Parts: sequence; C-alpha cells; structure tokens
Amino acid sequence: MYIKKILIAIAVIGLLVAAFFANFVYKAMLRPNTAFNNETAYVYISSNATYSEVRSQLEPLLDDIESFDDLAEQKKYISNIRAGKFAIKKGMTNNDIINSIRSGNIAIKVSFNNQSTLEKLAGRVSKEIEADSLSLLKAMTDKTFLAENKFNEATALGMYLPNSYEVFWNTDAEGFRNRMLKEYKRFWNATRTKKAEAIGLEPNEVIALASIVYEESKQASEQPTIAGVYMNRLRIGMPLQADPTLKFAAYQLPKYKNTVIKRVLNVHKDIDSPYNTYQNRGLPPGLIAMPDISAIDAVLNYEKHQYLYFAANAKKFGFHKFAKTLAQHNVNAREYQRFLSAQGINK
Repeated sequence: MYIKKILIAIAVIGLLVAAFFANFVYKAMLRPNTAFNNETAYVYISSNATYSEVRSQLEPLLDDIESFDDLAEQKKYISNIRAGKFAIKKGMTNNDIINSIRSGNIAIKVSFNNQSTLEKLAGRVSKEIEADSLSLLKAMTDKTFLAENKFNEATALGMYLPNSYEVFWNTDAEGFRNRMLKEYKRFWNATRTKKAEAIGLEPNEVIALASIVYEESKQASEQPTIAGVYMNRLRIGMPLQADPTLKFAAYQLPKYKNTVIKRVLNVHKDIDSPYNTYQNRGLPPGLIAMPDISAIDAVLNYEKHQYLYFAANAKKFGFHKFAKTLAQHNVNAREYQRFLSAQGINK
C-alpha cells in the first residue's frame, strides 16, 4: 500500500512536471508572441550589439518578453547575436523570431545619384547602412586604396556609379567601398574598355568628360551630340570652354560659398584653376560631378559630326542649338543671353 502511494505520488509529480514543461514549450516556442498591428516589423541589430540592446528593440514588439528571454537563453542566442536588418512577421512565435534574427539578414537597397562630392556621397549612404559618414569618407579617401586602384583625390568620385545596389545593412565602410569597386570593374567590361581605347581616353578621362556632358544636359537624347562637340575640340586642340567647369572652379572659392551661379560671366573665365577649361586645354584633372551612366555611355558612343559649338535653346528648355561655325554660335548664344536678361538672371 505504501509503495502504491509512492508510485501514485511519482506519477502525479511526473504529470505536473510534464504539464509545466508543456506550458513552457507552448509559451516559449509555440504561442504567437507579437504585439504590433502591421504585417511586418523590422529590427536593426548593430555590430557588437549586446543582448540587452537587442532586447530593448524587441520589447515593444512582443507580448511577453520574459518568455522570449527564456527561449533565447535555451537556444544560446544570447551569446550568439548576429548583426543586420531582420524582419518579424505578425503572429510569429518566439522560436520563429529567434530563427529570423539569427539567420534572416535582409539585403537593403542603397541608391544614389547627383552626389557632387565624396563627402555628400558618404552622408547619403550613411543614412541607409550602419556605417557612419566619417568612416565611409575615410575609406573612400584612403590613399593606399586609391593608388592601388588607379584613382586619386580628383578622380575618386568616379568609382561610384549612380544606381541602386543591394547590400546588407550592417555592411561596414570598407565593405561598401570594396563593393562599389567591384561594381565599377563590372561596369568597365571588355566592351566599354575597348570603346575607351578606341577614342583615346582612359576610363577616368571618360568619366571626367561625362561629368561635363551631364552638367551641360540631362537629356540623354542629346548627350552623345554634346560629347561629340567636346571630342571634336579635343581632337583639334581647342580648349573645351565648358561653362560647368567654371562653375565648379568658382564653387571652390570662399567668395562663392553658399551661392548658386545661374549665369556664367566673363569674371568666371578669369578664375585661376586647373578646372578652368577656358584657360587650360584638354580635360580637367577629374570629374566635376557624378554623371549618370547615360552620360558615360554618351562619351563612349559620341556622335560623329562637325559641330564645334552649342548654346542653350531659349525656346526648348533643357535642350541646345548646335553650330559648326563661331558666327552661327554667336547668333545662338546672343538669343539665349537675351532670354536670361529678360528673366532677370544676371549672375
């Protein structure tokens, strides 16, 4: 009888333990544990983040953070945290959430264009990935890296081709820079490299000229024509006389800080700068802006013609009138200058 009671007691204790364990498993692993109404919530876990930091992000998203703590300890997540951007779906269990933030790092899209300097590019990219702008700029301007890859301070911006790229949020500065180098090398494939050789330009020179073409016109349809004008000038040794390079040179001077030059004047042609293409023959030392890919390809596939001049078209905004002779160009230029004066644009 005594033994029977002991066996019954053991059985009861076993049932209680089993019930407790079943309840733990249900609460910790099988019960939905999300507290948000959207279909998906995202957490951003930094490199070297502690569990406490991860927990502080998760707590507002979960119904029962303590049950999550228990399972995170059981599954050794606490000592094995992964950095990245992770998705938590509405209705996920603790087990689902741990699996997601352990192995579900999501790639994000980083997009950029029209970034006129590396500083601005670093600031733009830092809004999208974990790396801050200072670390990005340091990586972008590393002299050893630039020299090894045939860049310098003036041409470094040309390595970053405007587009959208998929990267992980926790990509560090060097990782992002190296990814952009890989994309740059992919862009300069055998076809584009042969085209650059055929027109007598290095890739950095193509991009420098493309930056001028892009600043002259955002119209992809006429960029090859403008590129053809500049190639004609280079071929005969004529200065490029590109107004955008004068603006670029002016913006380097304290006098023009925080100003917008809407009209290029004779005073700008006197600026002492290697970027002054009225005073200096050939291409400037580097690019003056980040050109679109259309402008780069426009240089590589420039239109063969006899034009040596072009002026903005006062009657078709954003486009230009082309001329073979200086006399015809002066007629076109005066027409546009009268238009600017009529609009009150004097500087």
